[in-house]
Amino acid sequence: MQGDRKEVGKRGEDAAAKYIKKRGYKIVERNFTCPLGEMDIIALERKTLCFIEVKTLSGKNYGPPEIAVNIYKQHKLSKVALAYLNQKHLHDIKARFDVIAVTLSPEDERIELIKDAFDLRYPELYDR
Repeated sequence: MQGDRKEVGKRGEDAAAKYIKKRGYKIVERNFTCPLGEMDIIALERKTLCFIEVKTLSGKNYGPPEIAVNIYKQHKLSKVALAYLNQKHLHDIKARFDVIAVTLSPEDERIELIKDAFDLRYPELYDR
């Protein structure tokens, strides 16, 4: 159900935010939205701006959550990141893409941070 999926996603994002805060990240923004899409978390780790996609599953029936960040999702996230950098006039900042995979189950939660998960996917390469 759509409501259940949204609730699971919110729980996963909250768990991911708590997880990275404990590891020294400073959250700059959550759920940044622009006409090109949404970025779950934007945070600073030292002097690096991290664009973070959170993927959450309840249970293990569908494989690891991070596999949902495929080439097309990377392309979309790249566009959103470039829009954010442009909008905030952050043209000289070091940046990277991280993925946080959250698996929720009744007995516990598993969180995996994948730093530098993928490189910027240049939109013009895929718009043809």
